[in-house]
Amino acid sequence: MTRITIVYDNLPPLKDGLQADWGFSSLVEIDGGKTILFDTGGNGEILLNNLAVLGIQPSAIGMVFISHAHHDHTGGLKRFLDVNNSPKIWLPEPMKLKHMGETIISGRKPFRIMEGIFSTGVLEGIEQSLVLSTSKGLLLIVGCSHPDMGHILSRASQFGQVYGIVGGLHSTQPESLEGLQLICATHCTRQRNKIQSLYPDAFIQGGAGQVIVLQ
Repeated sequence: MTRITIVYDNLPPLKDGLQADWGFSSLVEIDGGKTILFDTGGNGEILLNNLAVLGIQPSAIGMVFISHAHHDHTGGLKRFLDVNNSPKIWLPEPMKLKHMGETIISGRKPFRIMEGIFSTGVLEGIEQSLVLSTSKGLLLIVGCSHPDMGHILSRASQFGQVYGIVGGLHSTQPESLEGLQLICATHCTRQRNKIQSLYPDAFIQGGAGQVIVLQ
């Protein structure tokens, strides 16, 4: 089972007590106890508040994956590390961080993080995406999709057939998402309404508290 919980988003939250703010973060949970915090939003106090409201213990998160160095995706990292200074962290080149645990700098080539989990590598010098192998195909977790979506999908497809995408779609042209069976458009997606109208059966609304489960 793969479970994605949106922790931080500027869209209206789906649960009382959650705070909306400009930025993005999601928690990836995979069978076997693997947990990955994807990005950390822009404000550490809001990140920790939302984790608490969602019943997620920071100390239970073993890995952090940062898509790109913009503040709305990294601003919560320092505060998160105040309460959990041991996770393994993947940072995009050239971002650097002083960290007591293991820090890995992702280069431009795609690579395997562990069984069924991959990085696209840093595309166009700015952003990496997380690729998860599920029973339905690959689920792609993106920060803002600053690189061209065709480039992102092509790189992810090296690991298999892409089933769906979760995250910020920024300036993504809706037509580039054709064929995907799951589209959760979150933070910074400019053409959200058009994406929803083109792909109503695949579209899932974002917002902190949204949970996507793939068996």
